Order: sequence, then structure tokens, then C-alpha cells
Amino acid sequence: MILGMVALGGAIGAVARYLVGLSVAFPMGTFTVNVIGSLLIGLIYALTQSKGLTAWQPFLITGILGGFTTFSAFSLDTMRLLEAGRLAAAGGYVMGTVLLSLAACAVGLWIAKGAL
Repeated sequence: MILGMVALGGAIGAVARYLVGLSVAFPMGTFTVNVIGSLLIGLIYALTQSKGLTAWQPFLITGILGGFTTFSAFSLDTMRLLEAGRLAAAGGYVMGTVLLSLAACAVGLWIAKGAL
């Protein structure tokens, strides 16, 4: 049941992301979904936690927002580390995620271009 909720939410989020990409010029589509997704994950997480509606988190957070943008999960993870007072861990997480993700993308491009 939970996997079905995540899958349905993911489909909804992916379609929403695609529609934003069609309506907003590159690269602002990605920027837009990252900012909107980060706002929504903060709202949804706080509301579902405070109202005892955590059963909706797989559908709303993992599903819809995960399909819409994974940057929202990165944002929430960072904020949770900051709220827990783990400033060094949050800083390392941000820097590591951004730098290693860019490096991994560069390596993937380099490998693919070499294979073509």
C-alpha cells in the first residue's frame, strides 16, 4: 500500500515537474521546481508532523515532492541537521552534496562523450 502511494505521488510530481519545465525557460524551470519543492517540503513536513498525519508523508514527500524535485529532500535534510545543532555536519553535507554531485555529473559526461 505504501509503495503504491509513493508510486502514485511520484507520477504526479514527475508530471508537474515536466509541465513547469515546459512553461519556464531553461534553466529557470529547474530553479523554480527546486525553490517551490523546498518551500512545500518544509510546509508539508511541519504540518504532517504537528497534526499527527505522518502516514501521508510517503505519498506527499517521497512521492509527489520526490517526483517533482529531490532538491527538496536535500533542503529538508540540511535543515534538520541545522535544527539539531549539527552545524559542521550540515555544512559538510551541503558542500559534499553540491561538489560531489557536480563532479559525478562531469565524470558521467566525460565517460559518455568518450564512448560516443
